[in-house]
Amino acid sequence: MRNPTTENENERYDRGAAVQDTLDPDIRHEMTESLADIAPDFARMTVEFPFGDIYSRPGLDLRSRQIATISALCAMGAQRQLTVHLRFARNIGITREEAVEVVMQMAVYAGWPKAMDGLRAVREAYAEEEAPAPEA
Repeated sequence: MRNPTTENENERYDRGAAVQDTLDPDIRHEMTESLADIAPDFARMTVEFPFGDIYSRPGLDLRSRQIATISALCAMGAQRQLTVHLRFARNIGITREEAVEVVMQMAVYAGWPKAMDGLRAVREAYAEEEAPAPEA
């Protein structure tokens, strides 16, 4: 197993960047830009730790990790992050129906209001899928 304390930071970053690229190729740029004026180092840490160390571990595939993340964020009521991770889920093939089921299950464990908010986030994240194609 990898040991992040002895590993080159660039390896952690590169591994995390690869995971993020799979989830959404634009996310690193968006995140770096959004944190540039307040905590630029936090953007790098976000690539290295959650994605380079945790998401890259063996034992769960990316789909399972994304479902777990959606569940946790819904339960916490972390709407912005939930919307981002639902977009990731959509990008890796988790269907709208599957996302709805995951969020509905949270009504039992996190409460009805958080599930209601989570369903709004699903609607938002999957809206692009449902939008009619522009006419040529």
